Amino acid sequence: MDELVETTSEDGSQLSPILQDGIKNYLIDIDGTVGEDIPNEEPDRMVSAEAFPDAIKTINTWYDEGHRICFFTARTEHHREITETWLSEKGFRYHTLLMGKPRGGNYHWIDNHVVRATRYTDRFTDMVTKRADIQVFDD
Repeated sequence: MDELVETTSEDGSQLSPILQDGIKNYLIDIDGTVGEDIPNEEPDRMVSAEAFPDAIKTINTWYDEGHRICFFTARTEHHREITETWLSEKGFRYHTLLMGKPRGGNYHWIDNHVVRATRYTDRFTDMVTKRADIQVFDD
């Protein structure tokens, strides 16, 4: 992993380290975002699901640029091997895979770090333009 930058508070207390300037942590959903939308109840379809070519290209470009790629999926640990095999066979390059994201959408992330959200609609591209139905909260 890229070197993390140590940080301290104004009083000199150590804080959680952060990524180097210009490096992003991408947390990316799988089903319906980088490939066909397959529910956990139909794991046999996960093996043969189509991946979106623009997602593979974009994510691999981010990876090559040094960004951190983490797939964050509602698939369960039971689906890990199928998922890792699928990601590999489709050619996705990534650093980590987190299973067990809560299902159902309507996410509200609360964090002490800047969080930006992009809602996938129908095309996976490098950057998504600001739309009226997306709210961005920044420090």
